[in-house]
Amino acid sequence: MTPPAESAETNGASLESASLTQEQLDFWNNNGYLILPNVLPPNTVSELVTEARQMLDEFSLEDHPMTKFSTGEGVEAKHVGDDYFLTSGDKIRFFFEEDAFDTSGNLTRPKARAINKIGHALHTLSPPFSRISLSSENKAIAKSLGFRQPQMLQSMLICKQPEIGGRVPPHQDSCFLYTDPPSAVGFWYALEDADIGNGCLSFAPGSHKRAPIRSRFVRLGGSSNTNGHAQDQMVGTGFIDNAGAQYPRGLEEDPEVKKEEYTIGEVKAGTLVLIHGNVLHKSEKNTSGRSRFIYTFHLIEGEEGGCSYDGSNWLQPTEDGFARLY
Repeated sequence: MTPPAESAETNGASLESASLTQEQLDFWNNNGYLILPNVLPPNTVSELVTEARQMLDEFSLEDHPMTKFSTGEGVEAKHVGDDYFLTSGDKIRFFFEEDAFDTSGNLTRPKARAINKIGHALHTLSPPFSRISLSSENKAIAKSLGFRQPQMLQSMLICKQPEIGGRVPPHQDSCFLYTDPPSAVGFWYALEDADIGNGCLSFAPGSHKRAPIRSRFVRLGGSSNTNGHAQDQMVGTGFIDNAGAQYPRGLEEDPEVKKEEYTIGEVKAGTLVLIHGNVLHKSEKNTSGRSRFIYTFHLIEGEEGGCSYDGSNWLQPTEDGFARLY
């Protein structure tokens, strides 16, 4: 793993205007991610952290199915796929860390320090998170990236809890939110400083041009109707081979075959990180005594922009569809 290069830390400077500069777009196109410091002012960060901690303190365990979020690593590990998870696209729900339980299934710590993430509709149901998500600044960024009909989905508060915050292996966001052709972009806001100690992100620069979307995370057993909505009984989730487009439209594929090297992305609270749907990225387990709160949501291109959202994807829209940024 290579240390963070100066250009990878600053990408030319923070977001001084709503639109991305040509220098920032060049970095994005070459590397598949972009780090923008100081996008959120300290008072906004404080408001979001306060909202997050209040939700963690106030949610009830009485009717909670105790759903754990798993990244699917290990011989016996499986990705989460129960009804509580599959119907969370338009709700605020709470998913536990795997290591927050003992062998008998009992919580080993207070519930507020046992949650892996809160999702997946903070961008519409939580006023503080909605304000920063559906903002004029993000509209300008989306236009800079070429979106014609940006649709917002899968918003999450990821806690990366002290000592138990799980490792996330190398992955590509478009595997989970697949459009044909791929179009996903992650907006990732640091609400606390993220460094090597508490599990910051790492990226394989340029891998969005070398790593096709070979597999997709879907509802197993579901089929799609003419409106792109999943049918049949929900029977969990898993990965299948991707038979559709593997790169975004217009992306020039890098023919070089190489072993990916990861660049560490340490950032300060208030930083926005943009993540290309094809770029390989990961984070290590948080073994420190500090949490690593972040807020993230994703944009996908709509049908007006020439992309179709698949009816077998794990997250499906309601009858009203996904929230539109513009």
